[in-house]
This record gives sequence, structure tokens and C-alpha cells, in this order.
Amino acid sequence: MNPIMIAPVVVGRDRAQFAIRRLQSVKWRSVALFLSALVPFWLLVDVMAPQTLYAIALLGLLLLVYLGWSYYVVERAPRFRAVFGTRGLAVAVTCYIGLIIWLGWLRPSLLALVHLGAVVLIFVYYWFIAFIAFFHDQVGRSKYAPKPPYPQLTVLIPAYNEEGYVSRTIQSLLDADYPEDALEIVAVDDGSTDSTFAEASAFAAASERVSVVSKANGGKYSALNYGLLFASGAIIVTVDADSIVDPDALKHIVAPFAADEDIGAVASNVTIWNRDSLVTRCQQLEYTIGVNIYRRALDYFGIVMVVPGCLGAYRREVLSEVFAYDPDTLTEDFDVTMKVLRAGYRVSVSDARVYTEAPATWHDLYRQRLRWYRGNYMTIIKHWSVVTDSSYGYLNRIALPFRLVEMFFLPFASFVVLAYIAWLIAAGHVLTVFAVFVFFTSIVFLIAALGIQIEGEDWRLLVYAPLLVVGYKQFHDALNVKCLLDVLTAPELGWTRAARIEQVVSGRPDVGVIPEPEAGETIGAETETKTKNETNPGTDPDAHNHGGD
Repeated sequence: MNPIMIAPVVVGRDRAQFAIRRLQSVKWRSVALFLSALVPFWLLVDVMAPQTLYAIALLGLLLLVYLGWSYYVVERAPRFRAVFGTRGLAVAVTCYIGLIIWLGWLRPSLLALVHLGAVVLIFVYYWFIAFIAFFHDQVGRSKYAPKPPYPQLTVLIPAYNEEGYVSRTIQSLLDADYPEDALEIVAVDDGSTDSTFAEASAFAAASERVSVVSKANGGKYSALNYGLLFASGAIIVTVDADSIVDPDALKHIVAPFAADEDIGAVASNVTIWNRDSLVTRCQQLEYTIGVNIYRRALDYFGIVMVVPGCLGAYRREVLSEVFAYDPDTLTEDFDVTMKVLRAGYRVSVSDARVYTEAPATWHDLYRQRLRWYRGNYMTIIKHWSVVTDSSYGYLNRIALPFRLVEMFFLPFASFVVLAYIAWLIAAGHVLTVFAVFVFFTSIVFLIAALGIQIEGEDWRLLVYAPLLVVGYKQFHDALNVKCLLDVLTAPELGWTRAARIEQVVSGRPDVGVIPEPEAGETIGAETETKTKNETNPGTDPDAHNHGGD
């Protein structure tokens, strides 16, 4: 047969086989879940007034232009980076509000403005953030597949009063599927007053890969900086002393470094292991849709804003370049990630999974988030220049605007909406309130389902989706408002954390709990350090920073 006649047949067959393989690789359940949101959004659009739809469409067009321009400027034409940046967006949104009020599309009231903003944000979150996370799940995982040779790795475990926990953390690292000659583990006892040092030292005596150093209590940031003095690995991994890593987590968390030299830090996926209460299950659902999904979206641009302290990785030279950890905030992981991003490096997310203990009571959750949210506001204020400096690319144009809306607009808007709902109920508009609740709950439900599908989580968590609309959400909104006021009015804020479950069960509820500082105390005061495997009898049990949470 004529080869010229055969060639088109072969090419057509190869293309068909390629198309079949692509179709087989599609995760169709994720596709179905994502597209199912068209139903509630269509119902919402169907009941909206035409003027409101015009206002939403105009703002959506404005944001689309901004995002498209941002992509062009960052990727193609950095010489125009100062044109239509975050300042320009703020001016454009202000002009937009004036225009829609003048056109009669929006009533000139705070409530109407908050309502419009809430609806727009749910559109943006689903069709931008969730879409990118969905796309990331479809095509992005394979680009960071682990493969040898694996780099020299040093794992730092800062620990303050982690008796009963640090041994499990070290054991999980020793059991990890990673070349033994490329892994060293350094546990840093940050002046513990319990048996943390002895517990960790037992592993040092049994394994050459483990070493233990001790210092006077000075805070988690100082424990990490001290541990760096004993680290020899090219990649530095930090693991909290109450966390357990998956056997393949270390291989996954170093994979992005080999794939892209511009990556300076890598985040992990955080999973809660103690899911035996309403509080911990709500937290896991929050992690699934509010943390892990959000990180996957930002990973597409290389601007993951927080490398979690429970499992994160950094290039050694990058940490040295940004002078490692600072005492300026209560969230050293957020702060150092911002420093890495500001230095021009990409921060990515991996498939490495870590299991951590979550606060089991509302009081303990309050204490944990008190530190987190205060630290978040401290970190944003510390790095405020990034908000107005267009040279920071996607960090300035995408990540921080979303983060500012999340931190400064949503908590206050939540209570405006609650007040309006209370008024509607009092006025007898119960069906209207129910319809709004059903819409937002359905969207959160679908986002949660998509997150559970992507992360391989427990589908029973969907039962708690309504609490992320009413109840659990307001708890965090109120705490965010309190923490913002705390940061603005009280310059010296201490470290707070939740009590450890097993330490409470064992009859030692005071272990690991750090008292509030007295007036005038500062965050993480510098203290004297000790040499390797040397205990420190003169530690301060009332120091307010620690190394394990």
C-alpha cells in the first residue's frame, strides 16, 4: 500500500488515542461538582433585579480587565507594572460605586453596598479561586512528581513542653520514605519545663540521624533560628512537635525544588487527626475549603502566602538571604513566607500531607486563633509596603488584595448582614431570609464538596457546611475584629495556644499552656542559648513564646 495513503491514517489514529488518554485522565466527578454550581447561581440571577445584575456584571468586567492586565504586565510587559495596579483598582472601584449610585443601580446605603460586595465576592471566589483550584487538580499535580536524586534534608522540630507528642513526631520522620543518608532531624528544646528534652534525647541516643539541642525559652522563631545553626541540609523542613508526617511527605515536599529553581519555599496540605468533636470537624472542613483550596489557587501564580509551620520546606540559601525568622509577629510562618516572596522567589504547594492536632474545645480554639489572627494583622502591617509597590507582581496585584478583603472587609460585613437579617426576621420576611440562607449554604456546600473531592477527604464533613455560613463563621469574624483592635491598640501582645489533649487527659492541663504576658513584656525576648544536648536548668516557665504550636 502507498505510504502516502497510510500516513494520514496513522496520524489520525495517534490523535484519537491521545484524545482518549486525555479524556480518561479527566476527573469527571470534580467536573460535575464544579459545574453543578450553575444551578444555584442561575436561580440567584433569575430572582435579582435587573439593576443589580447590571451592577454585578459591570464590576465583574472591571475585575476581569484588572486580572487580564495584571497577567499581561507580570508575564509580558513589566515596564507597565505601575499602570493600573492596586491603587488604580481602588480608584476604579470608588468611581464604579459612584457611577452605579448615579445610574440608580445601587441605593446609597452601607447595607446595599455590603450586600452587593458579598454577592460579587461569592461569584469571584467560586468562578476564580475555586476554578483555579479545580484546574490545578486536573492538570497540576504531576509537574511536581518526586524522583531521585533527593537533596540533603534537615528537619527542624521546635518544641516547648511537648511531652507525649515530640516522640511521635520524630518517629514519623524516622519512618518516612526518604534516603537515610540524606536526612537529619534536629529537635530544638526551647526551654521546656517537662520531659520534652529527655523524650527527644532517647531518639538521639538510638539514631545517628537525630540530634537534640536545648536553649533557654525564647520563642518559636528563636528556636528555629537556633536549630539552623546545627542544620547541614540544602533544604530546611520545619515540623511542629505535635504533628505527624505522611510516609511519603518528605519526598513530595522537596519535589518542587527540583522542578523549578525559582521556588524558595513549599507548603504542605494540613489534615486534622482528632476529629471527635463538632469543633474539630468544623476546623477540618475549614482547612479543606478555606486553606488548602485557597493555597492551590495561589500556587498557580507561585504566591502561596503561608507555608504552614506544621510542615513547610525552604531552600537553605533563601532562608539565609532573608535572615531567617524575625520576632516581630506572632505568626512566624506567615512572616517568613512573605519575606521569601518579597525576595522574588516563588512559593508553591505540594502533595505532602501532615496530620496535626486541632483545638478540641471552643475555648482552646479561641486561644489558638487569638494568636493566629493577631499575628496575621501584625504581618500584614509589617509588610504593608507590598500593598502599594507594584514591583511585587502577583503578590501585589492578586494575593494581597484578596487577603485584605478577607481580613478587613468580610468580618465587618458579616455583622452588617446579620443585623439586616435580624431586621428582616423582625419585619416578617422569614422566607426571604431562608432563601438567602439556602443560596449561600448551597454554594458553600458545593465548594466543600469540590474541596473534599480534590483533597480526598471524608464526605461526612459536608454535614457541617451550614455552620460555615451561620455559627462557626461568626465566631471567627468576631475574633478577627477583636484581634484587629488588639493589634491597633495594644503594641505588646503575648503568645497564646490551646491545651494539648493528651496532656490534659494525663492530668497535667498546665503543661504547654503559656500564660499571658505581664504589661511591658515583649514578643520573644532574646535569651541565652546552650550547646548541643546540654540541658538548661534556668529556663523561664512563664515565657510567652514556645516552639511547638
